[in-house]
Amino acid sequence: MEIFSVFSEPFLVALTVTALCFLLALFSLLRSFSLPKRFTPPRKHHCDCASNSDSPAAVPYLNGGGAQMLDPAPVPAPTSAAPFGERRTGSGSSMMEELVPEITTHALSYLDYPSLCRLSMTNSLMRKAANDDNAWKALYHKDFTLEQDSVTPTNGWKAYYAATRAIVNINTEFFNILRDKSVPAMSHFWLNADYVKCIHASGELFSGYNAVMQSWQIVFNWEQGLNFQVRDVRARVLTDMAWVTMKTYVDMDAGPFNVTNVFEFHNGRWYMVHHHSSVMNGEMEQQIVHG
Repeated sequence: MEIFSVFSEPFLVALTVTALCFLLALFSLLRSFSLPKRFTPPRKHHCDCASNSDSPAAVPYLNGGGAQMLDPAPVPAPTSAAPFGERRTGSGSSMMEELVPEITTHALSYLDYPSLCRLSMTNSLMRKAANDDNAWKALYHKDFTLEQDSVTPTNGWKAYYAATRAIVNINTEFFNILRDKSVPAMSHFWLNADYVKCIHASGELFSGYNAVMQSWQIVFNWEQGLNFQVRDVRARVLTDMAWVTMKTYVDMDAGPFNVTNVFEFHNGRWYMVHHHSSVMNGEMEQQIVHG
């Protein structure tokens, strides 16, 4: 009774908890000495993006700005087991490298332009596959036209795809200027030269930069809106010249105009040098607004 009177109930509870904590700490210490430590390989990080030396200098926007991911240094494997590719061939090649090139090209043909660019930035193997000329040729035919199957681009189909996409975007800018009726934008869009020409749907020819700009001033003064749709865009790009053909519809039920735009490359950018719009049938004559 005297012992229990000396040690009160809170003191006994605290003593019990302390003893349990001591036993758990001792058990953990003994367990750490009995189990081998697991090897944890050092973490490696990708380097920052670097420019792609394979991209032509004339198209810096190619492949996401020409940036590629540098491959990190190889990390030693924690075990002695060989990679799957080495167990199969003994040469360290991966399954991607063992695929027939035609199969790889066919698989990549299902990707769109942004996906193919992102794929080329993953690692060296994917970059090699995504830069395959046949893959870009297939993508060009899917996004643009099959008419140029026999063309052999000087810098390859990847560069030709980028150049075609650029000229198609510039052609779209021309129609945006028409919708906005902006004379200043149109004056910067055309090359300031005496040989530029513009043929409106009325059939009237305007030759020379000043005459062409005056014709567009008349067009933009019309009260009728210039709202139309563009279809069947086809582009052909050379080193410093490109032309685009298309059909434009003012009224989808009435029929289209045939339109041809010609561009020249000067001082790092494309300028329009020729525009020709013509009606396809006699029923559209009543809808032609004379310039």
